[in-house]
Amino acid sequence: GFIVPEEEVVANTRKGKQVMNVKAPDEAQRCMPVAGDHLAIVGENRKMLVFPLAEIPEMGRGKGVRLQKYKDGGVLDLKTFTLASGLSWQDSADRTFIKSREELVEWIGARASAGRMVPKGFPRTGKFG
Repeated sequence: GFIVPEEEVVANTRKGKQVMNVKAPDEAQRCMPVAGDHLAIVGENRKMLVFPLAEIPEMGRGKGVRLQKYKDGGVLDLKTFTLASGLSWQDSADRTFIKSREELVEWIGARASAGRMVPKGFPRTGKFG
């Protein structure tokens, strides 16, 4: 993954602008606006990792860097958030769970590490909601 400044994405041609370079069989997973100072990522193995957005490079184009390490599988979902206000998600019954900084300590780590099993109350789908 990598972060692209908004002004770098705008193209002058009708054809657009290529921002991401990936080779088969890899493919782009998410393209989303970034808000906050941390990223929470959940893999298909139901392991979650939280790390600062500062660890993700800002690039105009390229391949990016590994966000989380997997033996097999890949990214299921990710969310940017402000650590001071906590990480929130909704379950299938529309209940909102919020984990504070103190509660997230065991999931905070370095980018590209494996992470730990998702917390209790996290949706079975593995998505933040």
